[in-house]
Amino acid sequence: MSRLAHSEVHMVQRIGWLRAAVLGANDGLVSTASLVVGVAAAGSGRTEVLIAGLAGLVAGAMSMAAGEYVSVSSQADAEQADIARETRELRETPEEELDELTRIYVERGLDEPLARQVAVQLTEKDALGAHSRDELGISETVTAHPLQAALVSAVTFASGAVVPLVVALVAPAPGITLLVAVTTLFGLAALGGLGASAGGAGIVKGAVRVTFWGALAMAATAAVGVIFGVTAG
Repeated sequence: MSRLAHSEVHMVQRIGWLRAAVLGANDGLVSTASLVVGVAAAGSGRTEVLIAGLAGLVAGAMSMAAGEYVSVSSQADAEQADIARETRELRETPEEELDELTRIYVERGLDEPLARQVAVQLTEKDALGAHSRDELGISETVTAHPLQAALVSAVTFASGAVVPLVVALVAPAPGITLLVAVTTLFGLAALGGLGASAGGAGIVKGAVRVTFWGALAMAATAAVGVIFGVTAG
């Protein structure tokens, strides 16, 4: 195979959607399962449990979408402001910017003549791209995409939240709390392993850390449900 035909797909190329997807699905599964477990542990009937879970799904998906959009938009605004300033500096002080780029390459290990040559060639080809990438750390691979992050977060949150709702719908009423908790733990382990695998990290480590925090959240809400359920009774 020709070396020119060789291509690589790096994990960092997935970072734009991977973070939002993993966060959305994990939050949807944990928060909705915790809500279902807490309401069920308080002694509520299946209808009340399902209504609470469905309300949590809708509210959570909208909240995740809005939060991701605002957060990533702020990041995108900061990136655009830096790029605009860099564009102005390249227009007004090109020599100083060339010196700055040269120093960056020297600090990365090139000797000064070679660093200068690289800086000159990259500046001639795409000065703004070179400074955005090497001075500001901004590239197309990791740049912020607010709509993408918002949509992915909402969809994955809803996908995760559906799991405990389906279990609560089909499980025997006395066993809703236990079955939702067990199913959620398995789901969290699978989600943690999948997210770690997609990001190139250790599967077991990813599964354990996600499952631990999910179990802690459900235990806390179950305790609240039992306490207030007993008090109400």
